[in-house]
Amino acid sequence: MKTLVAATCITLSLTACSGMTYREQSTLVGAGVGAAAGAAISGGDALGTLGGAAVGGLIGNQIGKDKR
Repeated sequence: MKTLVAATCITLSLTACSGMTYREQSTLVGAGVGAAAGAAISGGDALGTLGGAAVGGLIGNQIGKDKR
């Protein structure tokens, strides 16, 4: 059962990005990486995680705007 739930979650997460532009995908990936980095740096503090997600999202958005 756990395998089925995990496979369903992975499938849904992969198909959710199919309609996104490259810039939107870059923003989302940047926010995810930033959140992980912020959590690691701050020791799991919520404010550090949110700050990392915000900064990562901004960086991903700026990187994604150059790709057409």
